[in-house]
Amino acid sequence: MSFAGTPEDAVPALRALAMAGFEIPVVVTGTPRRRSRRGSDSPSPVAMAANELGLPISYDPDDLAERAADCAVVVAFGRLISAHLLARLPMLNLHFSLLPRWRGAAPVERALLAGDAFTGVSLMALEATLDTGPVYWRREAPIGPADTAASLRDRLAHEGAERLVASLTEGLGTPGLQQGEPTYARKLTAADREIDWSQPASRIDRQIRVGGAWTTLDGQRFIVRAGIPLATTQQMPPATLVGDSVATGDGLIRLGVVQPAGRPATDARAWLHGTRLPPGTRFTQAAST
Repeated sequence: MSFAGTPEDAVPALRALAMAGFEIPVVVTGTPRRRSRRGSDSPSPVAMAANELGLPISYDPDDLAERAADCAVVVAFGRLISAHLLARLPMLNLHFSLLPRWRGAAPVERALLAGDAFTGVSLMALEATLDTGPVYWRREAPIGPADTAASLRDRLAHEGAERLVASLTEGLGTPGLQQGEPTYARKLTAADREIDWSQPASRIDRQIRVGGAWTTLDGQRFIVRAGIPLATTQQMPPATLVGDSVATGDGLIRLGVVQPAGRPATDARAWLHGTRLPPGTRFTQAAST
């Protein structure tokens, strides 16, 4: 059974398959790349895990079918698999959503940003078109008020890996066609992450929990890494700094961890104590700076 995957989200499935005794003739992953501005090229998390497990690594998807494998498992590979390759080798795809809701590149982030009460993980037969294959199973997972995109992905990756091994061991059964109206999880852009302080605190909270939420202070990007929504009767214009909180369209967001431009992430209270901003300081949106 060949394997294709790239980010940390795919590592639990690879490890689970190896620990369960499945023979993995090749692991196909993304090429080494720079993962920080000042760093050098480094292997993907899946490549590092494959090295630890003593498994052969390739960067060419065609190698999935070149080795002695009866199928391949694909988890967050990051590239579409061509129709000619799928014609040579059947493939299973572990996808982090309740298909057909949130087909595409960023299903966890989109589910969280949209305010979905539930997300999940699905195992489908891979097709050349985007996440359209018949589904063997779906496992539902609630989205809690403190869940971040990172914590959700980690939970789904481990739950999906456990269920994947169990279903391969016990038998996959027959997949069924996806039921329901599809929605598409396009990759998030900087615009998706920019905070509009006139929005409800609940939406801004979800943006922060997705990761990388930002605003503008004194003409420079200011990232909000963590915060807590607060209900209040405070009547201040949105985007106004009120103590250690920021006014929104219907409440406050208490700042927890922030990252001013050119500086590391820090506790918001420590930043405020050192910066000593004047009363009435307001954040702005990029378009209005």
